[in-house]
Amino acid sequence: MRNRVLKRLSYLYTGETTSLIMFVFISYLVNYTYPDLHLYSLSSFWSSFLLLEYLLLQGSIYWFVKWKRLKKENTSAAPIRLVEHLWAIKKWNIATILIIPAAFIADFYMWQPSIPQGITIAAFIYIFAILEYINYFHIQLSYDNRSDINSLKQTKRFKQACLSKDFKRLKNIKAESRNLR
Repeated sequence: MRNRVLKRLSYLYTGETTSLIMFVFISYLVNYTYPDLHLYSLSSFWSSFLLLEYLLLQGSIYWFVKWKRLKKENTSAAPIRLVEHLWAIKKWNIATILIIPAAFIADFYMWQPSIPQGITIAAFIYIFAILEYINYFHIQLSYDNRSDINSLKQTKRFKQACLSKDFKRLKNIKAESRNLR
């Protein structure tokens, strides 16, 4: 069981890290190959792209720390300090998600009447970033193995995200420490 969890955590952190790196190269290639999209000229692209990259970085670190902890300390529980840090970052993520539509509005205003097609790509990246945020911080949206799919079929409900469970654990620890005082 431990080896299976180690493999899963390794898969998660390497997948997130690979995505983080590959998206930089893909964006460069798309911008270079299709300059008419004006991707790198759009504030909506940059704000959405940087949010996505930042979320992937958070996921990479989270899964890596859990993997490393299971490997060395025989527990996959995320350290409280990391959970507290991610809880603080969660607020920044929400603020950024709420501010990014202003970049789309600015792009529409600046590029009138010929809005580049790159804005559509920026919108897809923005939606993907929101889905990644939900997947990490609230509800597991990614079901890429048999166990997850079987669980989804059985319960007919999405699982709570691992980080969301860690936030609940953090709340319980803080509540217990308040009660001990």
